[in-house]
Amino acid sequence: MSEKIQLKTFTEELINLLKNSSHKLENSTDLNPLMEEIGDSRFVLLGEASHGTHEYYTWRMAITKRLITEKKISMIAVEGDWPDCYRLNRYIKGYPDSGKNAVEVLHSFNRWPTWMWANWEMVAFAEWLKKHNTKLPENEKIGFYGLDVYSLWESMEEITKYLEKTDPTVLKTVNKAMDCFEPFNVREGFSYADRTYGLTKTCEEAVEKILIAIRHKMKHYNTDHEAVFSLEQNAIVSVNAERYYHAMMRGGESTWNIRDRHMVETLNRLMDFHGKKSKVVVWEHNTHIGDARATDMSRGGLVNVGQLMKEEHEKEGVVRVGFGSYEGDVLAAYQWGGATKKMTFPKARKGSWEHLMHEMGNEDKLLLSKDFENLKSTFGHRAIGVVYDPEYESGNYVQSILSSRYEAFIFLDKTSSLHSLHVKPDGLQMPETYPWGV
Repeated sequence: MSEKIQLKTFTEELINLLKNSSHKLENSTDLNPLMEEIGDSRFVLLGEASHGTHEYYTWRMAITKRLITEKKISMIAVEGDWPDCYRLNRYIKGYPDSGKNAVEVLHSFNRWPTWMWANWEMVAFAEWLKKHNTKLPENEKIGFYGLDVYSLWESMEEITKYLEKTDPTVLKTVNKAMDCFEPFNVREGFSYADRTYGLTKTCEEAVEKILIAIRHKMKHYNTDHEAVFSLEQNAIVSVNAERYYHAMMRGGESTWNIRDRHMVETLNRLMDFHGKKSKVVVWEHNTHIGDARATDMSRGGLVNVGQLMKEEHEKEGVVRVGFGSYEGDVLAAYQWGGATKKMTFPKARKGSWEHLMHEMGNEDKLLLSKDFENLKSTFGHRAIGVVYDPEYESGNYVQSILSSRYEAFIFLDKTSSLHSLHVKPDGLQMPETYPWGV
């Protein structure tokens, strides 16, 4: 038998195996098999193959709504900055002076890429969350939090606002730290990374002193308990963001791992804060929530949120759901900080997971990994970042063992772009985006 015939036979058998493992996906009711798979798991991680796809957001919203109403999920944690997301958290919980409406609050998400959270899909979801929370007692309201590490200056500004009203003594420590950063023009994180390259003297000690001082005085702060938690979290972000930006110019795996370990640390803090019965749903890119050990990331020494959470919390239940699509439109930019563009991405290349699933039929599908867990073949799995050019897509496929990377996978044959609020960014960060701009 020729190699060509053998390959065709193998492909046909593979497609039949996946087809027999798939469930139709047309509406929220079709998520029932996924809900059964999730069971009482404390951690549900929902991915996306791009940061600019309408259907990834709307299906994550549909899943999250069911998790909230059926599984008593406590909070949503996303790939976003702590200060911005905390403002949305206060809005959906109905805190005083937290914003007139979701459009107003989401307009404050003005770090590039703005479309990730400043979009009309999120406006609708935020208003649903706010309405849902009005029915719940204070200690059961659903929270919304950011896990990312980029907001160095913004977090220090939030600390300053809090301490100006509560603790002028510790405020002096913060002011000294801000004085340290001033020569580096730290509002642009890349400037700090660039200007501290090769220097032994940085602002590491200055931000560490902020965290130490705040932790020493926390028990004396009598504002609402969540505001005190946020104060400490902003101090932790400041410490880890300084490490991240200083490490950026050295390259390699360091910055990626600093970022994902910070997100895991934040997740663990949130779970401890909300108590032993708390549950969380996480929204991040597939490259963060899918297990790095099942991809070619691991060869570069990279870890990610999905891997670390599975290693730390498997007994409590960790379910990771990947997403992918065959063709469609996406919001992205040709370069970092560039104009937002609606782009048409090409049909998935032959031999990729997305192409195989399209060959099963062009309907949307839900697959549970336990149904094809013996399939350990490695194929490319598309990942589109915020920086993207459809003409040069060869580097946008992550070699993956799908059944090991996720517990479930949602395939959407054709997708469309997000609907941006068109917020103008007020600062251009240049974070490590190894290697797919996510």
